Amino acid sequence: MKGVVLAGGLGSRLLPLTKATNKHLLPVYNRPMVYFPIETLVEAGIRDILVVTGGANAGDFLKLLGNGKQFGLSHVNYTYQEGEGGIAEALLLAEDFAENERIVVILGDNIIGGSIKKAVKEFEQQPEGAKIFLKRVPDAERFGVASIEGNRVLAIEEKPPKPKSDLAVVGIYMYDNRVFEIIRELEPSARGEYEITDVNNNYINDGAMTFEVLDCWWTDAGTSFDSLLRANNMVASWVKEGTVSA
Repeated sequence: MKGVVLAGGLGSRLLPLTKATNKHLLPVYNRPMVYFPIETLVEAGIRDILVVTGGANAGDFLKLLGNGKQFGLSHVNYTYQEGEGGIAEALLLAEDFAENERIVVILGDNIIGGSIKKAVKEFEQQPEGAKIFLKRVPDAERFGVASIEGNRVLAIEEKPPKPKSDLAVVGIYMYDNRVFEIIRELEPSARGEYEITDVNNNYINDGAMTFEVLDCWWTDAGTSFDSLLRANNMVASWVKEGTVSA
């Protein structure tokens, strides 16, 4: 299994903080935001990692991460996304890196207070398809929202004004190599981007999607000032006290 950290975009919702840096390099309590997704992958046993970045400050990732020695890695791979074409478009840049292997994709502003190691092992045994993580949240309208029945995902709806469940789709996804074929067949959404929700719904329609509901805390740190503040507070509590409400 290989890992992909998506850390591109212009971070316009965090201006002026992102005027001189990429949002994924902003601090979240005691370390840069991008450290957290990399640490999640490494803890799960993934050692071959690609960082997809973009914007005017992409070179700062190389300065910060280098060859990944601080994470116990021998090297880190990098690639550059031009513009803002959406998560799925950014993921397409990882096709050559994947080399027909399965991949774990994590958004660069997603932070969890637990391990995905067990889920990664389960996905390695899954015959084909994809696996997503879900989390019960009080504000599901901010996220992609999953409808489930038993052990099946029925559909995912992107930021619905009236969510059908409280199960938000976490920004951690596992895919077989067919994901790149699916992305190439996508049409841009109304906002002109290639949506990861459309990718996931393709797998769901084919009956090839599994899921796990996180029992640890999770937050996205880069979608607003409030989300950045919340992430800082959660990580501070986690580091100082070792506990955060899930």
